[in-house]
Amino acid sequence: MTLKLADVVLTYPDGDRTLTALDHADLAVAPGEFAAVVGPSGSGKSSLLAVAATLITPDAGAVTVAGRDVSGASAAERTRIRRDHVGIVFQQANLLASLTTLDQLLVMADLAGRPPRAAAGRARELLAAVGLEGKEHKRPHQLSGGERQRVNIARALMNSPEVLLVDEPTSALDHTRGEAVVALLAGLTREKGLATVMVTHDLAALALVDTVHTMADGVLTHP
Repeated sequence: MTLKLADVVLTYPDGDRTLTALDHADLAVAPGEFAAVVGPSGSGKSSLLAVAATLITPDAGAVTVAGRDVSGASAAERTRIRRDHVGIVFQQANLLASLTTLDQLLVMADLAGRPPRAAAGRARELLAAVGLEGKEHKRPHQLSGGERQRVNIARALMNSPEVLLVDEPTSALDHTRGEAVVALLAGLTREKGLATVMVTHDLAALALVDTVHTMADGVLTHP
């Protein structure tokens, strides 16, 4: 499995008590698999993504990302694994207002130390793949909400990750644009062999995923 969480426990202090965000959670996602996680607000979905992204180290359990056990990794090692093997699509695109669409992607390559010429070619290829060919020099204010989310997706793929983690990608979009974004994610997952996990409240999006996992009170249940 490209992404695997095994018996993961994550707790937070909450006043004079302890809140269990993840209660012995298990999740396995294979290359080319598009998995959705659904559940009410506060159920632990965001914590699950944060652990899978190596942003948070759980209290217990094992986390494997692209064949690498990150459970005991140092902060520097987790940063490197996240940079090289994980793509994150945030709920809000959070594009840099002063940068063109192309430059939004090139920043990611620069952070990873990739050669500029090769990076420019890959950035153009990804923008074409998400339907933004011809808009390389547009700035965020010149794009629609759906187009900005497509830039967000392309940016997440810039460093060729094996794992793609997606947080509520349709929350700021109307039904038509939201459906198009989820269809794009499904296509890219299969085309590029990604292990994709999408947290969503959009029940219409579930028609396009392979598996649906449900989270409630930190407990993850499977189909």
